[in-house]
Amino acid sequence: MPEKDPVYKCNVEVTLEIIGGKWKSVILWHLMHKTLRFSQLRRRLPGVTQKMLTQQLRELEKDGMVYRQVYPEVPPKVEYSLTDQGKTLQPILVAMYDWGSVYRAESSTAVSVA
Repeated sequence: MPEKDPVYKCNVEVTLEIIGGKWKSVILWHLMHKTLRFSQLRRRLPGVTQKMLTQQLRELEKDGMVYRQVYPEVPPKVEYSLTDQGKTLQPILVAMYDWGSVYRAESSTAVSVA
């Protein structure tokens, strides 16, 4: 969880501390639909490096948004899923998805007309 700072922070800033960054929202989007293993997440995010994905997952886990389940197998099996707190982000993620869809459609139309 982000440090509790006595200095006023806009609530948008608090939200962005949790889900901000290039990959966190996309990771959460994919986990919103199902539990995934690390390799499955990596395939869904072709531009992310292994190091960055690991870092982003650790931060999301530290902030209580993602649960990491390790199975005692060889080789080790690790699955990621949303916590109950992480599931509360679903309306935000859906709104971001919808906004992105409209923006892409409008910007491609604007480019075609220009």
